[in-house]
Parts: sequence; C-alpha cells; structure tokens
Amino acid sequence: MDRSVSCRFDAELDGVSDVVLSFAAAEAATLASESIAVTLGGSAVEVTELVEEHGSRLHVANRLGPGRLEVTYSASISGRADPPPVVPIDLIRYTRPSRYCESDRLAPFARAEFGSLEGLDLVDAVSSWVGTRIAYISGSSRPTDGAVATLLAGQGVCRDFAHLVVAILRGCDLPARLASVYAPGLQPMDFHAVAEAYVDGAWLVVDATCLAPRSAMVRIATGRDAADTAFLTTIGDRVDMGWLDVMAITEGPLPADDVDVPVRLG
Repeated sequence: MDRSVSCRFDAELDGVSDVVLSFAAAEAATLASESIAVTLGGSAVEVTELVEEHGSRLHVANRLGPGRLEVTYSASISGRADPPPVVPIDLIRYTRPSRYCESDRLAPFARAEFGSLEGLDLVDAVSSWVGTRIAYISGSSRPTDGAVATLLAGQGVCRDFAHLVVAILRGCDLPARLASVYAPGLQPMDFHAVAEAYVDGAWLVVDATCLAPRSAMVRIATGRDAADTAFLTTIGDRVDMGWLDVMAITEGPLPADDVDVPVRLG
C-alpha cells in the first residue's frame, strides 16, 4: 500500500523558545521520498533529528524566536513498515498510570466492567464500550483533559478516546500505549491518535473512533500518552499556535476495515 502524507503549520514565538517537533513518519517507514522545511520569519532553521527507542523522530531547534515559525513536511511511503520490536521493559512501563491515562483511578471501574475478560476479548469489549459511550465532538475537550475527564464528560476527540481505552486496559493490567498517526480517510483530516494494546506477543491498533482504516495508518510517534506524542512542544516563552493543515491519502481505494480483524501498526 502506497501512501502520501503531509502537514503544514505555523506558530508565533513571542520570545525565545526551544522547539521540539514530532510530525515525521517513524523511523521504520519505507520512505520513497521525504521533504522537511522549517523556517523562522522566512529564513531556514537548522534542526537536529533525534530518534526515540520506538522509532519516533523528533526534530529539535534551540533558542528560536521571536518570530513566525513555519513547518512544511511531505513524504511518500511505499508498502508497510515492520512494527517496532517488543521491548520487555515496555510491558511494565505501559501498564503503569501516566499523565493522561489515570489507570489507577479508573481501575475499580475497569475491573467491575471488564474484569471477566482478557486478551483480545478484553480489547474488543473496551474499544466497543468507549466507541458507543463517548461522543466524538470536535473542540469538546481541553488539552489538559485526561481519561477520567473524558469518562465523566462523555465526549471528546480522538486523543480522548485513545486515552480512555488505554487507561481502562491498563486498569485491567493489560499493557497499552498511545500512537500518533497519519490516517488516510480521516474526516475531518488532522493528526490522529490511536491506542495500541499488547495481546499474544504483539501490539495491536485500537481505534474506538472507527474514523479511518487502521491498516492505512502511518505511525508518527509512540508513548505513554499525548505528553509523549505531541506534534509541537515548546520550552521557553509564550507560543501561539496558528494554522494547521494535514493530508494523508492512499494511492488507490482506501482498504476496508473489519473491526473483528486484529491489525498491527507499521
């Protein structure tokens, strides 16, 4: 499956900040072509690429600003990447509670609701429950909301769905984590967030929104929750986000997505 992805966004740096960008396809992606451009006030900015243990590629620039930061990225991806290897420490890390996935607070609910299930049956039940009980409403949540807030509000966006799935699964002692992805077929188009659950020796994609076919998704970053996968992180003075355009398409028809068939994210 060949896919094309791109993003364009800008931000106004009021002062001086270190900037960490996470928009590039993960290291394992089979890239046919790729272009990255970062400018400040129209002048090119030199960025350093850092690769995290799961292949997330961070592009870092220090002491930028003030001025308008603009980022443009495009890539063509041929075929599907091999999933990152399973790291034993992850089975501990991704069973612990985290900033946006408060599995310790949700454990009593998770076990009362799903405690009789395990493995793929547990994953399917949690995904279905979240997908039917939580309403997808653009702009309905705050960037600081976690899984508990989503459960109480009964609404959210993709990252809220993913956080709640992850927290419930961890509350049932099943390792789960978050991945940011490009998602062909997603409407409205944006960066997308999905969960991954560890079942039978592999990480499987869990997308309770069912808004895009899982097999067409392109991994960007992987982590405990959105704190590890944000496309823009700044350290320093005030930064105001501007516009954001994301594109992800397949060459040819979108694949069908049978929710009963496990899918691994490349």
